[in-house]
Amino acid sequence: MPPELALHVAMYTDVENASFLKDQLLAGNAEFEYAFIDASMILSTKHVLAAAFRAMNDHLNERLKSRNIHSEIVFCLSPNNNIGEAFRRFGVSESTRNLLVLKVATATTPDITLESVSKHLSTHIQGKECAFDDANFRKVSDVERIRKVYKANLPTSRSSSKSGKPVVNGTSGGREFDPIWSLERQILGLMALRGAT
Repeated sequence: MPPELALHVAMYTDVENASFLKDQLLAGNAEFEYAFIDASMILSTKHVLAAAFRAMNDHLNERLKSRNIHSEIVFCLSPNNNIGEAFRRFGVSESTRNLLVLKVATATTPDITLESVSKHLSTHIQGKECAFDDANFRKVSDVERIRKVYKANLPTSRSSSKSGKPVVNGTSGGREFDPIWSLERQILGLMALRGAT
């Protein structure tokens, strides 16, 4: 992304005030202009960063389909073009316990820095901050719910690799077979295809 856009990301577990955060979004409180995402609906860092990249690219090319870049990130996670459904499935809800927060800073918002975002979030989110990494997503992702939303298959094993060679001891080309990795590829493909329409 161009230097005039910066992406700030934070992840929280055991969130106790998700309904407050949702109320701030619904009220249009400018201080809470973030992409608040239910982390249980995210499979990996690539999953959410693909949505953020697409939203930022749409912002730069003046192609946003929602009201701002943060709502566009949530919308870009959706497998279809229904904005309301995207927020119901991926956005923060009253029952959200694990939360992913994204904030995009633009050249017109130089006062939005990592420090200011971190301070604001730590003041208003009642939860435990954790690292934004795949290991934490593995702990909180609701894989079955994600699979259903994307109508994707979750393979249980692979009998041969792409090259047609059999998989030996669960590996293919040196990579251990991982059904989550396979699901991630399907989801990223679906997101890319939806973005092309």
